Amino acid sequence: MAERPSNGPVHWLLKKIRKLIPGKPQDRNQLINVLRDAENVNLMDADTLSMVEGVLETTEMQVRDIMIPRSHMVVIERDASLDDILPIIVEYGHSRFPVIGDGRDEVVGAVFAKSLLPYFIEGKRDEFNIREIMRPPVFIPESKRLNVLLKEFRSSRNHIAIVVDEYGGVAGLVTIEDVLEQIVGDIEGEHGLEDDKFIMQFNENEFTVKALTTIEEFNEKFTTDISDEEFDTIGGFVMHTLGHLPRRGETFDVADLRFRILRADKRRVHLLHLTRIDSSGPSSGSIEGTPEEIKAQQDMAAGQDS
Repeated sequence: MAERPSNGPVHWLLKKIRKLIPGKPQDRNQLINVLRDAENVNLMDADTLSMVEGVLETTEMQVRDIMIPRSHMVVIERDASLDDILPIIVEYGHSRFPVIGDGRDEVVGAVFAKSLLPYFIEGKRDEFNIREIMRPPVFIPESKRLNVLLKEFRSSRNHIAIVVDEYGGVAGLVTIEDVLEQIVGDIEGEHGLEDDKFIMQFNENEFTVKALTTIEEFNEKFTTDISDEEFDTIGGFVMHTLGHLPRRGETFDVADLRFRILRADKRRVHLLHLTRIDSSGPSSGSIEGTPEEIKAQQDMAAGQDS
């Protein structure tokens, strides 16, 4: 009988690697270092390493980290006619759409764009009733781990879920493509940040930011005053401030903003998650100055905390 995971996939993988590799990694960080050493000596290519790191990361990431917020959901109303729905499908090009009742907090189903084709091709427009073709909605909590969600997507063959908050209100949606992107990188997906949209706001304090966002746009959005003399993008600022190429999952604070790397490879950062944090501590205040000055402010604040 095949050996089964006892405490999750990371524990199981550690156990397997300890049998094969000297040094016996004891935790996730040591395991990743072993894998990176393997990549450095060409036992594993960079793309494979990135995917393995992505798999490990899904065991720690939650749905709230990658979901499409409610305000950005493209929805279809339950009472909409076929003529009302067609322009939405054409404009956004998604394959699946949530169906709502009286408001975005009342998601009553999901409809596949392909389910509408017979009504156009076979001339059955007068017979259209969205209630007959929509599927029951699947609701999941914001706290669900991505590896668990991926397993559920695969077993149920349902590839879209509505995310609810602790009070039962609709917080957003997530698709299987959103989860897979954390493993394999960017997919030409349907629900990600649009090419011309660089900052997505989830709620009052949480944002997803493309690393290619210009310093000027970032400063305008977050009321900061980061110098753009050395860099044009927030990704360049992040790399210089840290002093190394950030790794996926790495976090750091600057003033009242917490940065977390959502997606990165060996060459550059791709996507960031930003959270406004409590600004009452010694590191509070606006972000101002060059990266060197900001790094010095961080080091000083860390010394005061210790």
